[in-house]
Amino acid sequence: MKILACNSNRPLAEAIASYLKVPLTKASVRRFSDMEVFVEIQENVRGEDTFVVQSTSFPANDNLMELLVTLDALRRGSARRITAVIPYFGYARQDRKSGPRTPISAKLVANLITVAGAHRVLTLDLHAGQIQGFFDIPLDNLYSEPVFTDSIAATHNGNDLVVVSPDVGGVYRARAIAKRLHADLAIVDKRRERAGESEVMNIIGSVKGRRCVIIDDIVDSAGTLCNAAAALKKDGATQVAAYITHGVLSGGAVARVTSAPLDKLVMTDSIMATEAVTSAPNITQISIAPLMAEAIRRISEESSVSSLFD
Repeated sequence: MKILACNSNRPLAEAIASYLKVPLTKASVRRFSDMEVFVEIQENVRGEDTFVVQSTSFPANDNLMELLVTLDALRRGSARRITAVIPYFGYARQDRKSGPRTPISAKLVANLITVAGAHRVLTLDLHAGQIQGFFDIPLDNLYSEPVFTDSIAATHNGNDLVVVSPDVGGVYRARAIAKRLHADLAIVDKRRERAGESEVMNIIGSVKGRRCVIIDDIVDSAGTLCNAAAALKKDGATQVAAYITHGVLSGGAVARVTSAPLDKLVMTDSIMATEAVTSAPNITQISIAPLMAEAIRRISEESSVSSLFD
């Protein structure tokens, strides 16, 4: 097994390699003076089972290009099998035509990854499940449920716990965690007038006098999350925490979260934390390295990945 790290989230790649007790493969992923990406694999990979760890987070296009060039380098180096490990699949929100003459960029990116040389893809909490069908190669979509459930059970569990979906689309994800915790479920009914802006309309379910845990896959501008937290507190929730898989947190999102009535925001390390995130008093990270590493081990050994979630 060979594990390579590109530049988007090297700490996660190092944690995965440490868990598996496999050293990271020596490779140079750098830029020419005009910012053109150049990759050189500095070890023999002929006939090896190789895994490339790279989230397509900010800067999304640069990180995507790094991934594609690395896949091509491994293919031309005669690697036996190449798995693209993409903890955060950045173009997943463009999974359908949102209007006339708009692209389905998630499908385009799937094609690019396949053509570049990947034999399979490993990712975490795809924003839209149908993206698995965009790939003509095997894709394993992991879920953060076990990681979140253990953390919530250790800090929030009790009869007054309510798991909250911030929108109707996330009900399936929130219900799965509520079932594991034997907790009640509430739903935030929101209306999105335009991209990046939402307004809470109603809270479906009883939250008065109870502790609420919001479950979502992506927090970008954090407007939806902060509005939901405010609405829950207004409806009488005693405490509001949030568990998010992918902390994009673009623009002024961190400042928005720190000033919101949100007691705690817990994110995975699928995206490397910025300095603003690490210094925020109510934002913490939990590691998905053991989950990703165990999935990598099972792929390499040709054993079941789905049994991780039994």
